[in-house]
Amino acid sequence: MDFEQDGNHSEPLQPQSSEPIPEWARNIPSAANMPKKRIGWKIFWGISLALSVLANITLLLMVIGLAAVFVTGQRDTLTEEVIQSGSRTSKIAVITVQGIINDEQAEDVYEHIKSARRDKQVKGLILRVNSPGGTISGSDRICNEIRKYRQEEGKPVVAFMQGVAASGGYYVSVGCDQIVAEPTAITGSIGVIAGHFVLQGLLEEKLGIQPAIFKSGEKKDWPSPFQQLTEEQRQYVQDKLITPAYNRFVQIIDEGRESLTLADVKRLADGSIYGAEEALDEKLIDKIGYMDQAIEEVKLLAGIEKAQVVEYRKPFSLAYFLKSSSKSMLKIDKSTLYELGTPQVLYLWSL
Repeated sequence: MDFEQDGNHSEPLQPQSSEPIPEWARNIPSAANMPKKRIGWKIFWGISLALSVLANITLLLMVIGLAAVFVTGQRDTLTEEVIQSGSRTSKIAVITVQGIINDEQAEDVYEHIKSARRDKQVKGLILRVNSPGGTISGSDRICNEIRKYRQEEGKPVVAFMQGVAASGGYYVSVGCDQIVAEPTAITGSIGVIAGHFVLQGLLEEKLGIQPAIFKSGEKKDWPSPFQQLTEEQRQYVQDKLITPAYNRFVQIIDEGRESLTLADVKRLADGSIYGAEEALDEKLIDKIGYMDQAIEEVKLLAGIEKAQVVEYRKPFSLAYFLKSSSKSMLKIDKSTLYELGTPQVLYLWSL
């Protein structure tokens, strides 16, 4: 290989192309000769592209997060709806018991009371009741949470009856300091009801199905949906289920209504329903009025003159909506068959 000498430096000789360079290629600037202005624009657009990608990723994550909240709902989060304006330093929270009382509704009331406990500006509660009652456990849990709140927080709770507040609806109201009922409210129905389906005729006579039952003791399947009740079985259900639940109901009223004697409670606890006027005469309630009256009673008991009245609500979630919708669909499964064949002991006003 030949070298050209240039002082102390030696460089290899580049091979010479025998073909001439096209005219268009001569006009393309090399990287070394490229203007610095064009390089600056490339850097600018590169940075812009990177920022744009980061912004889009952030936006996507935010959308996914919002969608998750929309679908599942935020846990332990309740919204406040102001139903009467006033100073936020003194608030009265309204908790609603609506429809059939069950364990799910009892859990909702528990969450609402927990929110009221956390908010030190809440000076008292109103338990708005519009329910014919429901399960024994659900009614008892709500009543217990109300009594615990009163004892532990030292703040008043007033029950406000709307429409129907009977049986379990009255049971939960008794846990409050006072009871206010609308003039058209129906209450009472103090007692217990239970029932189940007897499928023996349908299975054996219509479908020709003969159940085969294996049990460890004579009373294991009492009462059974596969045979007619005997008098012994009826008395067994009465003694084991109805009477204890009834005695519990009477006890709760006796403890919660100082104006009534135990004899008064037993006299009223025959399942009868009472309008507001009759309930007031029988001392089952304290006053007849509307929401304004209930609010004034809480203020009086709490020793405050003004208050903002708020109502707790669950934020909307798609999961809760779908769950509620699915309940309206008829499903025949093992759980449904069990419910049909097992006595449901309820604090419920049944027309």
